[in-house]
Amino acid sequence: MNTTGGGIRRLLVANRGEIAVRILRAAKALDIETVLACSEADRDSLAARQADAVVVIGPARADRSYLNIEALLTALRDSGADAVHPGYGFLAENAAFADAVEEAGAIFVGPSGDIIRRMGDKAEARRTALAAGVPVVPGSAGEPADIEAAIAAAATVGYPLLIKASAGGGGRGIRLARDAAELAREFPIAQREAQTAFGSGALYLERFIERARHIEVQILGDGQRAVHLFERECSLQRRRQKLLEEAPSPVLSAAQRETLCASAVRLAESLGYRGAGTLEYLFDEARGEFFFIEMNTRIQVEHPVSEMVTGIDLVQAMLRIAGGEPLGLRQEDIHLQGAAIELRLNAEDPARNFFPSPGTVEQLAWPQGPGIRVDSHLYAGYRVPPYYDSLLAKLIAHGADRGEALARARQALDQLRLTGMATTASLHRRLLDEPWVIEARFDTGTLEHWLAEEIPA
Repeated sequence: MNTTGGGIRRLLVANRGEIAVRILRAAKALDIETVLACSEADRDSLAARQADAVVVIGPARADRSYLNIEALLTALRDSGADAVHPGYGFLAENAAFADAVEEAGAIFVGPSGDIIRRMGDKAEARRTALAAGVPVVPGSAGEPADIEAAIAAAATVGYPLLIKASAGGGGRGIRLARDAAELAREFPIAQREAQTAFGSGALYLERFIERARHIEVQILGDGQRAVHLFERECSLQRRRQKLLEEAPSPVLSAAQRETLCASAVRLAESLGYRGAGTLEYLFDEARGEFFFIEMNTRIQVEHPVSEMVTGIDLVQAMLRIAGGEPLGLRQEDIHLQGAAIELRLNAEDPARNFFPSPGTVEQLAWPQGPGIRVDSHLYAGYRVPPYYDSLLAKLIAHGADRGEALARARQALDQLRLTGMATTASLHRRLLDEPWVIEARFDTGTLEHWLAEEIPA
């Protein structure tokens, strides 16, 4: 990879918040001109202030702005941009949007629409993984059309099981059934929810592994070759939404890490994958087994921890690859350097069952010091709009080992000054002192059980 950013001259950033700021920073480092597509509610955002140009694409409602493909294509054409970075969320994994960008003669910074479509269909993703020799959680061979077919498939899958939306993602559209009666009751509900949330009522069944860990592998590919940037531990979740992530996982042996990451590269190369992507797995710590569950064909919220432990700028790499450069990294060049932890600071009040808490930023002072990084779109006086995701900032701490990373994260939280709204910072400060966090004794259900005891609804 060279220092020019490849063939991209002007980049349209089709997102908002901290990820828009992050993309702008990477583009500017590569001397790429930037255009921000934003809603009327984000006219005065930090990203709008930092972009070379701004195009307002619609009102605050996401379906009339950030999810409006026609408005974004108009912005692409009118701005003269020759590439689009979708960030995460919104249209980042929308195959029709990727197709439309390329049909308009521009570059979509990510994989092709065909690959997004293929891996976005969770049943097809399972079949693809199996074909690449990657283990998957036992599940239905296809998509049961009705309750009778689901009950028949469950006889092979086994209980307890999860009912999952084939077109789903982000932890949404998932229901648990522990027996046939629960399956019969939950299946039609899941169908309606999937249709409403994703435009498709297709479902598939997957065995529920209790006390599992959620571990994901970061990959980069150029369509011919792929490499991994090791794994991230993402088990601390509330309602299947990640709250704290770290790299590497504190429980994998070197052999397990090598096997897991090699499987991710194998699957990515079997796809001819282009760009940054994440393969998610469930890890049965008691048995030492891992199972592929899905692939996210985009940059992840938690990508900074992978950058901190490898020294590789993932967003710059995405832009270079999209611009036509070959992958300039060999696997033997990528080394694991220490440990990193990311804390998601959300505009939510933990004491009020995480009730949304938008407001105006009054005092703001970010922590500083060795190994500390903050990715955010906030500034003093900024009014956090109530229309979008509650993420305010990501506080990342890196250290020579996990203990040092935890210590630096605690110190950073103590230094943080952010007033004007309730946030999850106080919750993180409590968590980092919990023995079960310090000793990494947790799974995907641990945080919710702890919250139920410590912060009753």
